[in-house]
Amino acid sequence: MLLPIDATRSLLVLIDIQARLVPALAEPEALIANARRLKEAASILDVPVLITEQNPGALGSTVPALAGGEVVDKMAFDVTREEGFLARVPDEAELVLAGCEAHICVLQTAMGLKAAGRRVRVVRDAVASRRTENREAALARLAAHGIDVVTTEMVVFEWLGSAAHPRFRDVVRLIK
Repeated sequence: MLLPIDATRSLLVLIDIQARLVPALAEPEALIANARRLKEAASILDVPVLITEQNPGALGSTVPALAGGEVVDKMAFDVTREEGFLARVPDEAELVLAGCEAHICVLQTAMGLKAAGRRVRVVRDAVASRRTENREAALARLAAHGIDVVTTEMVVFEWLGSAAHPRFRDVVRLIK
């Protein structure tokens, strides 16, 4: 049984939201808006963030709206295959994944993390692919393999836990 997502154990991973890739995606504005909400909420709630960049020489760096933070360059689609990546992720971390492409790097990373025994959530409204059917197939496959598929609002409100949270108003402004 999965418990609510705990901000004190979470790690947000923004996967490959890069300048040369984003324009080719279906609904890139929604991806960026929701990834930004997650990143800003993480900042307010002291949730660490890792950003991955797939072959940045070819695909460019992370889009400006999401830039800033610890970046992991990679060539493998599944970032867990990059030397030293899993050592950077605490064993007890609850990984919240957003990014692109849903059916390639997000899917393979989520499955790699699950195979490594990690708790993984994929944020359905903060992942994208060039083709919508690829995104939907990825989300269905992830769910079929026991990976929790959630939304931006689910994550943010689970991180808060209560309207009595001292940062509630700051975080809720990101959603409205």
